[in-house]
Amino acid sequence: MSAGIEVTETPAIEVEGLCKRYGDFEAVHGLHFRVAPGEVVGLLGPNAAGKTTTMRMLTGFIPPSDGRVLIAGHDVLTDPLGARAAVGYLPESPPLYPEMTVRAYVSFVASIKDVPRRERADAVERAIARCGLSEVSRRVIGQLSKGYRQRVGLAQAIVHEPEVLVLDEPTVGLDPIQIREIRGLIAELASPEHGRGRQSVILSTHILNEVEAICQRVMMIHHGRMVIDQPLAELTAGGQRLEEVFAHITSRDDAPSPVDAEASP
Repeated sequence: MSAGIEVTETPAIEVEGLCKRYGDFEAVHGLHFRVAPGEVVGLLGPNAAGKTTTMRMLTGFIPPSDGRVLIAGHDVLTDPLGARAAVGYLPESPPLYPEMTVRAYVSFVASIKDVPRRERADAVERAIARCGLSEVSRRVIGQLSKGYRQRVGLAQAIVHEPEVLVLDEPTVGLDPIQIREIRGLIAELASPEHGRGRQSVILSTHILNEVEAICQRVMMIHHGRMVIDQPLAELTAGGQRLEEVFAHITSRDDAPSPVDAEASP
């Protein structure tokens, strides 16, 4: 059983025996965990540990070799439409159309995410405002800075008010003020006071103090295996820093993986 918030209702994410193989190489091996509604979880690991592969399986972008993933009770293999409707995904390189304006693009994503037409304008406006894009909403995406493009990527991930957010390096390219705003948004989405229902968040980042700032729980993958799944408070009890925990775990076996799992197709 995974550590973290006790699950007494349908888990936002439920993973059982998740594996991904590329030929003879197993990029992800036997992952088991649950994420509760409203829980914010940091997914850590060194490069090529299997983090991005795991996130792509959670969001249905690649199929697992074994095991299963349920998103808000929907199996990503047998009920892919239900699972995708329940998840918002921000990959490290957001899937943007540089020739579109911010508003047109977020509206386009809202339409393909089946946001009802009568609710679409409000949903787009809400996502744009939450991500600090109101002042640039009519600008062409290709003319925006990297930081603003990252915000557009986050807006498309939340426009349909998904129950689960999967965020891969959500604050990359942002300045310190923007980072603080996006962290605040993530905390707001998971809050019980968030009026449209708590959203669960699983985020991957190399910024360890970001995990310390907003996550309740830490999962760490090393060579495709789960090596830590604990509440953040337990990991840092006694004044230990997350950076120290990370360094200790990754130094126990620093042999390189035979294949760069993160770059595998």
